[in-house]
Amino acid sequence: MYKKFAVLLDKSNKTAYQVSKDTGIAQSIFSEWKSGRIKTLGVDKLNILANYFGVTIEYFLE
Repeated sequence: MYKKFAVLLDKSNKTAYQVSKDTGIAQSIFSEWKSGRIKTLGVDKLNILANYFGVTIEYFLE
């Protein structure tokens, strides 16, 4: 699931730090997600990211 987030970062020329600042999702969440310590984000955070990038939540779950 993080790979899809990484694709969106690349397409939008954003960093996880920028997304963190813009969305209020802690930078540490993205770091843990990337490293695999957490497999998925909660629906609330996925909804924030989906709205931020203009995709659906299903994009992350497919």
